[in-house]
Amino acid sequence: MGNASRAAIIGDRRITGLSADVIAELVAELGPLWHERHQAKLMSRHRKRAIGAGAKHRLVFVDRLLATLVHLRHATTHDVLACWFGVDRSTITRAIGEVRPLLAERGCTVSPGVRLRTLAEVIDHLGASGKTGIIDGTEIRVRRPAAGSKDRDRFISGKNKQNAVKTMLVTDADGRVLFCSPTRPGSCADITHARQLGLVKLLADGPAVEILADAGYQGLGAQTGGRVITPPHRKFKKNALDWYEEMYGRQRKAHSSRRIRVEHGIAHLKNWRALTRHLGRREHMSHTVQAIAGLLSHQQTTDLASARQM
Repeated sequence: MGNASRAAIIGDRRITGLSADVIAELVAELGPLWHERHQAKLMSRHRKRAIGAGAKHRLVFVDRLLATLVHLRHATTHDVLACWFGVDRSTITRAIGEVRPLLAERGCTVSPGVRLRTLAEVIDHLGASGKTGIIDGTEIRVRRPAAGSKDRDRFISGKNKQNAVKTMLVTDADGRVLFCSPTRPGSCADITHARQLGLVKLLADGPAVEILADAGYQGLGAQTGGRVITPPHRKFKKNALDWYEEMYGRQRKAHSSRRIRVEHGIAHLKNWRALTRHLGRREHMSHTVQAIAGLLSHQQTTDLASARQM
């Protein structure tokens, strides 16, 4: 790809979803790491040629990164990207397969140089900063497993009645993404996923943190000493008094207005077309959603720092 085309992609945020400054930081951070892993892979197998011999890369790392970003942002097929970058489709497939895990391993950026990669780090960060966390699960539609495959029914979501995978998102009270979990099959309940991630133990043994959640997490409050706050239970399902209906509606509205920020965070994630419906392999879905969450949090942090300087 020519320098003019590359500059056009980097300069237009609508193409990659990221500013030029963030892309420059990604190149500086991931470029050496990609080269190191590539060299280690070459040295790990028996060589029939001297080091440096053989075909040279037609796709430099910057173009590999840009191709991955465009693929995640717009779900552009590998064939289209291959025509755009002037290489074979297999080169694009290999490039995305190498860059996507590097993006997923970065974690979520909360300030320049500070990353949160695990749920334990998120809880410690919320405890140290005194901020409120908000959790919610979201589903991403995937292709239906082949007939006769093992555990085929596990991916059917009981809520949406479609094949999906589920991830749990954690944001702060401002809606900034702090954590995105690996995916689970769509049949897994939200509260079960949270328990499998160790949220109950982290909250019970960790710092005093307030976590807001929806009705899908009811029951975690009692297990965490009231640190997970969910909407109030409805005590009267029939023939409820007017004063109770008014109080119940007011309490639910107050809770919903506090936790709506996590819905905004999920909406920003779903702006990346790779998460509206995933047509790739399901085992790549965890890297995809974690990579996008990390990129989104990095851009949010950069935008917040720029706004404070103005």
